[in-house]
Amino acid sequence: MPRETFSDLLAFLAVAREGSFTRAAAQLGVSQSALSHTIRALETRLGLRLLSRTTRSVSPTEAGERLLRTIGPRFEEIEVELAALSEFRDKPAGTVRITTAEHAANSVLWPKLAKVLPNYPDIKVEISVDYGLTDIVAQRFDAGVRLGDQVEKDMIAVRIAPDMRMAVVGAPAYFAKRPRPQKPQDLAAHDCINLRLPTHGSLMAWEFERKGQELKARVEGQWVFNSSSPMLRAVLAGFGLAYLPDDMVQRHVREGHLERVLESWCSTFPGYHLYYPTRRQSSRALSVVIDALRYRKRDEDS
Repeated sequence: MPRETFSDLLAFLAVAREGSFTRAAAQLGVSQSALSHTIRALETRLGLRLLSRTTRSVSPTEAGERLLRTIGPRFEEIEVELAALSEFRDKPAGTVRITTAEHAANSVLWPKLAKVLPNYPDIKVEISVDYGLTDIVAQRFDAGVRLGDQVEKDMIAVRIAPDMRMAVVGAPAYFAKRPRPQKPQDLAAHDCINLRLPTHGSLMAWEFERKGQELKARVEGQWVFNSSSPMLRAVLAGFGLAYLPDDMVQRHVREGHLERVLESWCSTFPGYHLYYPTRRQSSRALSVVIDALRYRKRDEDS
């Protein structure tokens, strides 16, 4: 069937339902003469008269009545489905790929997104844990998470967490054998659990600051990991000291499983920020994720 026949059938349905060329033409946004020409052309192609015309009314013929009964509901179904598709389009949908460090994934992304995503079943979130400074454009990520001072200037950055303070901790069993360090230089005599950074393959320096004096300590120890969770496991088992985000160890300190040292020296860093390219138009799905993750002062009290 030629494509124009579908338009002609819609025109027939409008006239048959309205019982008037005038009202149907107004509904379709065409002239009455153009609509009359369309119906005549349809009747000619089908070889059937579909409408009976009088000076006062228009009504379907027997063939027209049958056509109205058979195709009318089908076109209504199509209209309903198209409306449903439009509604689907208006819902945020799609996959949002984020690269982040493990601590941010566990402490910020998971708890915040787990509350929101059930309301958006058509959004998928893919989180890639990586301590490297990933090029999100080259690696086709929609966004990345870094500490505030690590975000490149040509990116849009949205704060998703408060400033982060670090902590040096050890287990009571470890301190039963070793004296507590009083200054960062004392760490040279301790077993320290290291984190290897993939960016340059080097071990992460432990950064300290007190009264304007900044110090970076290169520590040594028997254990080296490339993520924070096994570091926490090792320090809880008494294998040495660890340099970890304060919020990651708070519960263990409170329960007496870990003890803080060098508190007056421990640094605070700009909190985590979600960032994405300025030249990329953000999708509605990414907008939902950004709004869910955005840091608000009340988050500290929740």
